[in-house]
Amino acid sequence: MRPVLLLDVVGLTARALAHMPRLRRLADSGWQSELATVLPAVTCSVQSSMLTGLMPAEHGIVGNGWYFRELGDVYLWRQHNRLVGGEKLWEAGRRHDPEYSAANVCWWYAMGMTTDVTITPRPIYHADGRKSPDAYVRPASLHDELTGRFGDFPLFTYWGPTASIASTRWIVDVTRHLLRTRASHLTTAYLPHLDYDLQRFGPQSPEADRAAADLDAALAPLLDDAEAGGVTVVAVSEYGIAPANRPVDINRILRREGFLEVYVQDGREQLDPWASRAFAVADHQVAHVYVTDPSDVARVADLLREVPGVDEVLDREAQARYGLDHERAGELVVVAEPGSWFTYYYWLNDDRAPEFARGVDIHRKPGYDPAELFFDPADPLAKAKAGLNLVRKKLGLRYAMGTTPLDPSYVRGTHGRLPDSAADTPLVLCSDARIPAAVSRWVEDDAGQVPATAVKGLVLDLQGALRTAGASPAGSTPRRRPPGQVPRGTPRAPRSLRPPGPA
Repeated sequence: MRPVLLLDVVGLTARALAHMPRLRRLADSGWQSELATVLPAVTCSVQSSMLTGLMPAEHGIVGNGWYFRELGDVYLWRQHNRLVGGEKLWEAGRRHDPEYSAANVCWWYAMGMTTDVTITPRPIYHADGRKSPDAYVRPASLHDELTGRFGDFPLFTYWGPTASIASTRWIVDVTRHLLRTRASHLTTAYLPHLDYDLQRFGPQSPEADRAAADLDAALAPLLDDAEAGGVTVVAVSEYGIAPANRPVDINRILRREGFLEVYVQDGREQLDPWASRAFAVADHQVAHVYVTDPSDVARVADLLREVPGVDEVLDREAQARYGLDHERAGELVVVAEPGSWFTYYYWLNDDRAPEFARGVDIHRKPGYDPAELFFDPADPLAKAKAGLNLVRKKLGLRYAMGTTPLDPSYVRGTHGRLPDSAADTPLVLCSDARIPAAVSRWVEDDAGQVPATAVKGLVLDLQGALRTAGASPAGSTPRRRPPGQVPRGTPRAPRSLRPPGPA
């Protein structure tokens, strides 16, 4: 069975690929296509659709986080793989061959994953409140082997104002090491670098082009290793990043209308989901709005439809058109207009903002905060304060990293809605020039795109496992992309699978 390296090159679009000669050479010797992503076009939802062959309504990952009604709290970036319903790619492979092996490097929902090797960021939370970089590694014996060779996982370059190519290089180095020492039928690796400057500066900026070139240079040795070792490479992207120019404070609107409530601790306001009649879990360009009383749903929907920057307000029936009608979803799902995105902010006075608002605190914020990518431009001492806090950390002292601005206007790139043009449409590339049957039978003739739900079958078919493992990637009857997956907005010519040869 031919081994496959499945790379998640976040933010990969045709524009980025133009600045990536090594990855472009891979596509030129094989094939490439646009990828029809799912709504919401965010990491956890799209990865789960790729690995299960299912839509969010079926696997249950309705965003990067949601309101856990049974717990009464909002949680983003949970890790347990059992949150994801459906059979995973490698589990289908094992139905074909019980010896099928798989290794995961940093794809999400890694904890409890049934892969043979699992590597994912996992900080050490010390008893005194400090946080140190580390990774969860299974088997446990591999942890010290990796940290001894490559150092601790560079957590503080993985996200936040110091996010850089360093974290991607670590992932590349570790993946190369696994290919050399623990070859698997399937190796997956998540490469986050394009997420950073494309959100900071926008996808059309010189910084974005430079980020693509830097990622290509970091990725080249891994692609060379795969080519020399006879490993088929499949590179996918969850989404393309589009320009952002309008933040929408959806929770502040709900609060002013009396739907959202807060409680106060130490003079600072905390979201009170237990008492709120309606509140939003903001996730880039999509927000799940949870409405306690069914009689309020229509009123809240009418209110949000009038908000500048809101494109669609989806009730359960409308969510079904997008394959998003799962019990974890909000009673309403709101989709932003092109260029707009949703903040999680719910306070009306910055002096009352919770302490976590000014820090990089992805697990306590009840929504996604891209402003975490910036040192507060309004605070000329922000970087100096961060440096002082690092000194405190090395001395074993507790510290609070309050560097995040409360002004969302610095953000220049966003994603989450279905793409409106080829410029912000993600790609799928394959080093094998053969067009797998699992792709050709799933592609809609009028769109010429590979659905995210076909990635599972694509990999299995390349390995010759699909015919035995099941008739479709999900192990059920193949289905076409639902109408909700067809991008709305600016029309564009269909793009078919491009054959080998120069661009």
